Amino acid sequence: MWLGPEEVLVANALWVTERANPFFVLQRRRGHGKGGGLTGLLVGTLDVVLDSSARVAPYRILHQTQDSQVYWTVACGSSRKEITKHWEWLENNLLQTLSIFDNEEDITTFVKGKIHGIIAEENKNVQPQGDEDPGKFKEAELKMRKQFGMPDGEKLVNYYSCSYWKGRVPRQGWLYLTVNHLCFYSFLLGKEVSLVVQWVDVTRLEKNATLLFPESIRVDTRDQELFFSMFLNIGETFKLMEQLANLAVRQLLDSEGFLEERAPPRPPRPHRNISALKRDLDARAKNECYRATFRLPRDERLDGHTSCTLWTPFNKLHIPGQMFISSNYICFASKEEDACHLIIPLREPSPAPQELSEQPGPTSPLGGLPGGRAQEAPTASQGLLRLFQRNTPVEDLGAKGAKEKMKEESWNIHFFEFGRGMCMYRTARTRELVLKGIPESLRGELWLLFSGAWNEMVTHPGYYAELVEKSMGKYSLATEEIERDLHRSMPEHPAFQNELGIAALRRVLTAYAFRNPTIGYCQAMNIVTSVLLLYGSEEEAFWLLVALCERMLPDYYNTRVVGALVDQGIFEELTRDFLPQLSKKMQDLGVISSISLSWFLTLFLSVMPFESAVVIVDCFFYEGIKVILQVALAILDANMEQLLGCGDEGEAMTVLGRYLDNVVNKQSVSPPIPHLHALLTSGDDPPEEVDIFDLLKVSYEKFSSLRAEDIEQMRFKQRLKVIQSLEDTAKRSVVRAIPGDIGFSIEELEDLYMVFKAKHLASQYWGSSRPAAVRRDPSLPYLEQYRIDAHQFRELFASLTPWACGAHTPVLAGRMFRLLDENKDSLINFKEFVTGMSGMYHGDLTEKLKVLYKLHLPPALSPEEAESALEATHYFTEDSSSEASPLASDLDLFLPWKVQEVLQQEEREEAGNDIQDKRREEKGTSPPDYRHYLRMWAKEKEVQKETIKDLPKMNQEQFIELCKTLYNMFSEDPMEQDLYHAIATVASLLLRIGEVGKRFSAWPGRKSRDSAPDEDESPAPDPPQDPAWELQPPAAGDPQAKAGGDTHLGKTPQESQVVGEGGGGEGRGSPSQPLSDDETKDDMSISSYSVVSAGSLQCEDLADDTVLVGGEARSPVATTHGGGTVDTDWCISFEQILASILTESVLVNFFEKRVDIGLKIKDHRKVERQFSTSSDHEQSVVLG
Repeated sequence: MWLGPEEVLVANALWVTERANPFFVLQRRRGHGKGGGLTGLLVGTLDVVLDSSARVAPYRILHQTQDSQVYWTVACGSSRKEITKHWEWLENNLLQTLSIFDNEEDITTFVKGKIHGIIAEENKNVQPQGDEDPGKFKEAELKMRKQFGMPDGEKLVNYYSCSYWKGRVPRQGWLYLTVNHLCFYSFLLGKEVSLVVQWVDVTRLEKNATLLFPESIRVDTRDQELFFSMFLNIGETFKLMEQLANLAVRQLLDSEGFLEERAPPRPPRPHRNISALKRDLDARAKNECYRATFRLPRDERLDGHTSCTLWTPFNKLHIPGQMFISSNYICFASKEEDACHLIIPLREPSPAPQELSEQPGPTSPLGGLPGGRAQEAPTASQGLLRLFQRNTPVEDLGAKGAKEKMKEESWNIHFFEFGRGMCMYRTARTRELVLKGIPESLRGELWLLFSGAWNEMVTHPGYYAELVEKSMGKYSLATEEIERDLHRSMPEHPAFQNELGIAALRRVLTAYAFRNPTIGYCQAMNIVTSVLLLYGSEEEAFWLLVALCERMLPDYYNTRVVGALVDQGIFEELTRDFLPQLSKKMQDLGVISSISLSWFLTLFLSVMPFESAVVIVDCFFYEGIKVILQVALAILDANMEQLLGCGDEGEAMTVLGRYLDNVVNKQSVSPPIPHLHALLTSGDDPPEEVDIFDLLKVSYEKFSSLRAEDIEQMRFKQRLKVIQSLEDTAKRSVVRAIPGDIGFSIEELEDLYMVFKAKHLASQYWGSSRPAAVRRDPSLPYLEQYRIDAHQFRELFASLTPWACGAHTPVLAGRMFRLLDENKDSLINFKEFVTGMSGMYHGDLTEKLKVLYKLHLPPALSPEEAESALEATHYFTEDSSSEASPLASDLDLFLPWKVQEVLQQEEREEAGNDIQDKRREEKGTSPPDYRHYLRMWAKEKEVQKETIKDLPKMNQEQFIELCKTLYNMFSEDPMEQDLYHAIATVASLLLRIGEVGKRFSAWPGRKSRDSAPDEDESPAPDPPQDPAWELQPPAAGDPQAKAGGDTHLGKTPQESQVVGEGGGGEGRGSPSQPLSDDETKDDMSISSYSVVSAGSLQCEDLADDTVLVGGEARSPVATTHGGGTVDTDWCISFEQILASILTESVLVNFFEKRVDIGLKIKDHRKVERQFSTSSDHEQSVVLG
């Protein structure tokens, strides 16, 4: 590329001059290309270690003048071809002009001006971007693409100098982190190391320090462990690697596009050597942290943050912390975790939180929906608990009532001091009150505030009502599941023992399934939602459900409950850390996986009495998932002795179940609700009751060291494990779905699946615009989740096929794709892919030839390809003695296989009789014989084993394509000459057979001799009486037709009209029609020698015999297309091809030769990222 001229003082240091003229010098970097010796090795090492730009552009052009020692760079190139193009342009356009100048300074000024002009002209059409990457970074990105063969769609995020430990030896080089790959390159004294790892293949990523690897980053995939160390900033590198790996596995989870935030904030001044993508990722991470800390809506983006102090009126102090500003909120977080949090929505007009009105209204969490909605949904204005609660005054409840009154008073005092509503100061005092229990009357309001659901509800007025209206009457799988589970949702509670509560629950769940079809509905959502409805209106319950599913419990309620499995992994890890003596026992019993899902998915609501579990929900809405983990650890800790004595999983489950059944809330003012789980696990000696507040207190005392940041870090680590485990499960399920007769081993199938999946993902990475490259839908069955289109299949076919055909390979791949794509959606799944591969690798000679035969019949052979056979003069050399190539008519190409089979009466006589018998049986049976239908159904269920008799016949056009394929297939074989001779012999034999068959098919008496005609078959029509038709001369402009026209005139009308049943494989079911004038114009006789000439197939003794045979049998019917003729009578069957090939041992050996697909897969993986780093000619990038 052209460069803005820069001074070079020492032009020959580390560079070799290759061309020169009075004004310009073309140079090559030492060590690049062939040779170079020790100097070249040293220069190459320096370029890598010091990140020299010469590694990217090993060629350059300098401008010089005779008397000056200063040189100017004007162009550089990554290949000899590129730099030669620039050099030739300079010689052709500038040399003559420069020779006119007298002054050297004028020459230099002119050259610099010209180069700047060229650069300006090239950049004229480039759209200017607001935030271009700095030059140094662009250079690194170019180097990455060149080094690892990545396309332009692969974006570099950042790159770091580090060491890769290969064995015990560190290799210093550069680590490139791209959107989809981790790449490393090192070149030290001739030793080259090149690594490429897809982020989706990473199963473990952690920062550790050992004696062997000091402060290193460990990256594990399924088949290797990589260690990188000696980073300048290991923290930043590791954080970025985490982000990229997280994005990749999330893409596997929900097909979410990369960087869903379309307009992330950007810093005012771009930093040197940092890409726009890196800044976007940093901004994304900050946004996620900001939203999680303050429970803000998902579309809120941080504009900036700064250190400040907040003056708090409740204690008259300045509290140091950070202020965060976004479009709709100003938030504050103190340095001390519990000192003070504040959220100020910019929509709120009130200047101070304590001035908020406590009256119900538009700003009160207990405000209802618009009036029109209230009549439709009776629960719209208040929680179900208020409707179904006994109207007992609190004063009449004794000690419990007094306690409840005290709680309410404490909260009122808190509201007075710290404010009420969204702008409330949240301090350590707030947490204390939550831990003591939220009073029933305030629970719904505070849940909305602490979860952030209140923000979304007030900014989306009427949204829930619209969703309910839209979803009414809509049926889907989700609505069916909802209906099934409605009556299982807290059936013991009076609110859900009538249609009022059930209808409210139905509307909320259906509205959410309509809002978020990715989740739709998941079991356990009904239990959680029913509790939300007890304490809030339908709209409030809906927004609380949104907060739970989309922010507070991410991925919990999708089809594979990934979020719950991730937190289950965290729970196991925490058990190892906090309860090491119990951890191994629990692992052996397998209890954790059984208990944790029900605990986490329903927030203990399904395993604990309702009055107790709702207190845990109070804390959960305030503190998040850490409360659930703390309580779970406290439960295990409380039952440690009994669990250590358990002998099996059932016993351990019983211990924990009985303990949870007896966790009580002695302060609850609601009437006790019988707990179904407790009724099932009660025994003679129930364990002691445990107060829920005591359990919470113990959980905070023993396990309060958990922090939200640590949990997020652990979630990332576990998410890698869980999703990779799910992917492995999917792989095993797909492999199990493959029939046993495929022939590949389990290991080979798994390797093929990984290659197939990687090809699918590549289209996702690089934004393919092809319509087939649709995003993966995880809700589909495993077998349908990964599919590839024809373009991707061609790439895989070229790498894996044992039938390499050189330049003809893509054509064969296209035919194989059409053959496998049975549903014609232009996509094939893994099962179809493996079926195609197996046909080429496994089975005997007959099975392999059947596959090859089918590839040259419709639908594999498209009409366009068949017609191209007429123009294949580069393959079948034209012979002067032959008039034209007899090929099949268009009718053959468009007739379905089944029609051809049924209508070929000679070959399918028995099948025809069977069909007639069945017709008679069906007509004569009344009422219908159900046994007949059962037999038919049983036949359909049987695996239809295709026999060689079922294959339709091949016409001449298709036969040419088959010969063409075989010719190309043998071109790279060691036995090339023997194979060519053998196929020439076989082809000539088959052509004779086809001609002889055609001749017999034209005999009028054959039909009556061989078999009686079917009763349904019409007799042949009388021959035409028009002598003009019979003696029609050939077209004047067709010399070939003239040459062969006289032989046709001597034929009898019967010979011209009667078509044998085997003729051409087209199997006409209607009588032959008189030929039109247009058809007879091109009527001609053909020698089969024109199809396969002796020269093209290297068989000297072929010509005479073939011409003789061809001369005897003339084609009575021929059509012309594209300059060649189509012989409609010539045909050949699969049995004839098979028998002919069996006569040549070299062909038999070729097709029976075993090929190891494992080696092909290994080679394919190498080729996927193959890149030559030291070639003197233009470097070719081979992409998978």
